[in-house]
Amino acid sequence: MARLAQLRLSMIVSILLVTIIFAAFLGALMFLIRLPLIFSLTFTLFATIIFILIQYLIGPAMVKWSTRLHYLKPGEHPWLETTVKELAEKTAIPSPKLAVVPDPTPNAFVFGRTTRGATLAVHEGLLKQLNEDEVRGVIGHELGHVKHKDFVVMTVLSALPLIAYLIARLSFQAAWFTDGGKKEGGVPLRVLLLVAGAISYIVYIITLLCVMRLSRLREHYADAYSAYVTGQPRQLESALTKITYGLSLSPRPPHGARTLYIGDPALAKQECRGILERKEEYDLDRDGVLDERELELAMEREAKSRWTTVNTWFTTHPATYQRVLLLREIGKEMESGNYSSDRIYTHV
Repeated sequence: MARLAQLRLSMIVSILLVTIIFAAFLGALMFLIRLPLIFSLTFTLFATIIFILIQYLIGPAMVKWSTRLHYLKPGEHPWLETTVKELAEKTAIPSPKLAVVPDPTPNAFVFGRTTRGATLAVHEGLLKQLNEDEVRGVIGHELGHVKHKDFVVMTVLSALPLIAYLIARLSFQAAWFTDGGKKEGGVPLRVLLLVAGAISYIVYIITLLCVMRLSRLREHYADAYSAYVTGQPRQLESALTKITYGLSLSPRPPHGARTLYIGDPALAKQECRGILERKEEYDLDRDGVLDERELELAMEREAKSRWTTVNTWFTTHPATYQRVLLLREIGKEMESGNYSSDRIYTHV
């Protein structure tokens, strides 16, 4: 599969980069509190490995607990079981366990520690608001994450920025309440805490940007995989549009593990608000309604916007119009008859 190696390389580089930055960050904190060098290096290495291992072990359990999902028993949802099995067998990947989340918003995600132990969970809202063809496109996307094993990487990596952020918050709060007493060497304790907080926050931003970049990239790869495994990019294109619109209407705050989802509620609200604010600009025939062609032109213009590009640096998912444009490129190639299994990821 052409270019899949690029995703794997990106995952390896992201893991190494975030781990090195986090290890250097812990080392700097140890230096600030003047611990011996050997102890600092040992503690840094040990703490980094422990943090990653804990997230790997408890991450799936936290997802189960926070989403209140219900695992399907054999025969409980025949169409869903058959569809997942059929698409999984097409590219020889293990069929994941199936679960339904009692949530009215249209969304889906996969999680787990291994490919064979993966769980594919769909929201009740997805099954109600999308037709079977669109749900099939979403399933293809989620199986792409299983195929690429990227959900395991994201589960592990997402812990490190969070830890840096918590350390920053605790450092700043401790500095606020401290009496500013002296430490060894004459450096005020408050100053040390403020420096530690500043370093922690910088590390949080840098590692978060690394993790989010990988998160966006893996979504594009999963979209391309869905187009290949279903043979109908239009199914996922339509599904993404409905998911974005449905999520934009949800009054609930975004879930903490939204990097795992096919759609990010926070980004969906932002996207829909942005297009509505510029509705008059995109409504070319001035009829008060954005038809398909006008929406397509709007998506193309938004995708080329410099502000949109910069803004997506801080998002877990690519903008919906960027994903739709990618699927349309794949669809055009399929219609031309030049598309084959070795070109799955060519347009990513």
